[in-house]
Amino acid sequence: TILLLLLAVLKYSQVGVCCGFLLNQHYNPAFVSLQMMKHAWDNYKRYAWGLNELKPISKQGHSSNLFGNIQGATIVDALDTLYIMEMKEEFKEAKEWVEKSLDFSVNADVSVFEVNIRFVGGLLSAYYLSGEEVFRKKAVELGEKLLPAFNTPTGIPWALLNIKSGIGRNWPWASGGSSILAEFGTLHLEFVHLSHLSGNPVFAEKVMNIRKVLNRLDKPEGLYPNYLNPSSGQWGQHHVSIGGLGDSFYEYLLKAWLMSDKTDEDAKKMYYDAVQAIETHLIRKSSGGLTYIAEWKGGLLEHKMGHLTCFAGGMFALGADGAPSDKTGHHIELGAEIARTCHESYDRTRMKLGPEAFRFDGGVEAIATRQNEKYYILRPEVIETYMYMWRLTHDPKYREWGWEAVEALEKHCRVDGGYSGIRDVYINHENHDDVQQSFFLSETLKYLYLLFSEDDLLPFEHWVFNTEAHPLPLGHMIWF
Repeated sequence: TILLLLLAVLKYSQVGVCCGFLLNQHYNPAFVSLQMMKHAWDNYKRYAWGLNELKPISKQGHSSNLFGNIQGATIVDALDTLYIMEMKEEFKEAKEWVEKSLDFSVNADVSVFEVNIRFVGGLLSAYYLSGEEVFRKKAVELGEKLLPAFNTPTGIPWALLNIKSGIGRNWPWASGGSSILAEFGTLHLEFVHLSHLSGNPVFAEKVMNIRKVLNRLDKPEGLYPNYLNPSSGQWGQHHVSIGGLGDSFYEYLLKAWLMSDKTDEDAKKMYYDAVQAIETHLIRKSSGGLTYIAEWKGGLLEHKMGHLTCFAGGMFALGADGAPSDKTGHHIELGAEIARTCHESYDRTRMKLGPEAFRFDGGVEAIATRQNEKYYILRPEVIETYMYMWRLTHDPKYREWGWEAVEALEKHCRVDGGYSGIRDVYINHENHDDVQQSFFLSETLKYLYLLFSEDDLLPFEHWVFNTEAHPLPLGHMIWF
């Protein structure tokens, strides 16, 4: 109730208002983001401390099988957000839990991808920000436990790994036993840092080998299919997506180049070649003028765009500076067009929150038409793109759009016990899914805070964000 009143004050006060935001440093939108983080964290601590996630309606813990029996996902995922927001007591409590209770000796399958981006990424970021040795030690320990996932004929890692036995396997639904592009392609940043912090080159060698395998393969129309068999080294089904199953592979090509102080020419070439193929074969414009990224299935386009795909607006803009000189402005504009489309996907719902996927067919534009695509699980990708577009253009509409998201989150997702996802964003009443995702604290709230903060907080000249929004330093900051 207090935060809703504050929102009203922020919107309607006549004292120092710009774009609906109070300029007073004590009551600015970044402060509201911090208060949202405090509400999410305090309730996690009250009802689910030490467990992976919170069920804010039931007021109890929630565990996902993605992490096996590893616990504390929200704590590790939120460490850097707590630090950045100067929530010092909360950061201290989280650090003490990591020291005493974070245990990787589990006899269960874990998602190598999810454990890497959330746990390894979170620990690395916490170390680089705070200098606390416990985070470095835990990150390296966990990295070592993930290495058996690479024990395949090609070195393309398994999706799932039993940490105790070292036995890996792939998702049973993934095209003929394939590994997934967005999973094995989203290890590079963290593993390069693990080699730096441990002095052991094996981590970097494992991810560089993935590059070698990919570079040997023919790409259909220059595109990377979502599935690759780790035994044969051949593509599975020729499905291509810049959303789920593909997304962060492309992000990590660009960020690997940036993280290397722009010396990793292989990553640079792979990224810009991929963007050219994406533009040619996947990017389309609707009759209403909205630019979107379709999915490609064996040469046929499905005119659907996922919420996950909305990260690409920020990616295109971030990569604009490295594009050929005649394409820099084009990449910024492409980012702006994707941001606009994703904003429309929010604006065309009753709750002003975006669906999991939206379509451009049958006379429909930027609207979910299937019931199983109408949910919102506190995802960050649209706000992530707003943050990048604000930092790179300073167009005030991106802060305005971010504020609209804050108002919608407060109105529809905030509950007494935290924040919950919504099962259908097109109806008038909230049907909550009763999960406060760890990435809400790691990504959504962090990107909101950065959107409304000064550019010198985690400046792009010194940091890149992993795909879970964990900041990692660029090469000149550490060792290259």
